[in-house]
Amino acid sequence: MTDTLALCPVCSSPYAYEMGALLVCPECGNEWSPESDDDAAGADARVIKDAVGNVLADGDTVTVIKDLKIKGSSTVIKVGTKVRGIRLMDGVGDHDIDCKVDGVGPMQLKSSVVKKA
Repeated sequence: MTDTLALCPVCSSPYAYEMGALLVCPECGNEWSPESDDDAAGADARVIKDAVGNVLADGDTVTVIKDLKIKGSSTVIKVGTKVRGIRLMDGVGDHDIDCKVDGVGPMQLKSSVVKKA
């Protein structure tokens, strides 16, 4: 039995503990399989592409390719709106871009409605 467990792949916390067949991080709540420790770099290799197939990365600038109605508001994000400094993440549903749109505020977008600028 090893005395030290793997670091959390999300927050790098050294305080992970075993719970059944999984490892659990008490700081961020992440759960992962000990077998996936070898594939931890592969988890970050998820590729997110825009509407035309360009690979997106954190910090990119993208352009909205269609009018987007904002749920619960009468505001619309118009075609051609540039969004700077995007962050890629796993969001609700298909929303995989976290960003701040000028004049609207922080929100999540789908990569299928933007193209790399």
